[in-house]
Amino acid sequence: MDYYSKYINKLIEEFAKLPGVGSKSAQRLAFYILNMPQEQVNGFTDAIIKAKSHVRYCKCCFTLTDDEVCPICRSDKRDHSVIMVVENTRDLAAYEKTGKYNGVYHVLHGAISPTLGIGPNDIKLKELMERLRGDVKEVIISTNSSVEGEATALYISKLIKPAGIKVSRIASGVPVGGDLEYIDEVTLLRALEGRTDM
Repeated sequence: MDYYSKYINKLIEEFAKLPGVGSKSAQRLAFYILNMPQEQVNGFTDAIIKAKSHVRYCKCCFTLTDDEVCPICRSDKRDHSVIMVVENTRDLAAYEKTGKYNGVYHVLHGAISPTLGIGPNDIKLKELMERLRGDVKEVIISTNSSVEGEATALYISKLIKPAGIKVSRIASGVPVGGDLEYIDEVTLLRALEGRTDM
């Protein structure tokens, strides 16, 4: 039996499709939206539509940006000879919050996971290898400390080492199985400063 109108049920269904949102949270969100003033609802939906239509991958590092090239890649104050490889844009943002990393990034948009059917061709590895043809001295691998993150780090290291480029891995301090986006800035900074060669 349906307790709500078809429009409310549809709204709840759409919220429930979001990651980490269960049926009760979906209901709370739907009713919150329904109780918002119309102007706020319009602003919310407009923000979603504009983000979806204007946000794209940076043509250099593949982070999400409004421009063809992100501000980090455009900056002449950054050290473009050091590339930190991260799994997603949220990980990049976590390192930027430390304010201590001065290199550039490469966003993979995932990690190698045979169990999920994600292979090297399904993430931005080919694009990373193309970037290494330039003047790159070091690649810092900052994938998560999960099984998939470690497998991806090892795979990248084996790809890059024959090119004679220094390859390092972020140090301990990042808990095994932990996602970088949830780790505090001090721990991330210590992990970056204590990186080891691979």
